[in-house]
Amino acid sequence: MTLNCDPVAEDETREAAVTAAQFELIDETEAEAILRWRFEELVRAGYDIGSALVLASHVEIDLHDASALTRRGCPSETALRILL
Repeated sequence: MTLNCDPVAEDETREAAVTAAQFELIDETEAEAILRWRFEELVRAGYDIGSALVLASHVEIDLHDASALTRRGCPSETALRILL
């Protein structure tokens, strides 16, 4: 089995990520919803709860890139080190 932990995006036509500065301008309720959604998507992608929580709070990290790493077989601990 070969692991491919290359963080290069599989789909070049994806939506733009929210920047940290843009995230700070969002009201608190919407920010909580976004963080919850990011967390749930990361857990669904195979991250353990602790790693998903850390990555969800780093809004500058593209969720598609994070999910792609685990989809390609990259262990969540390794993906976390790559992304941070």
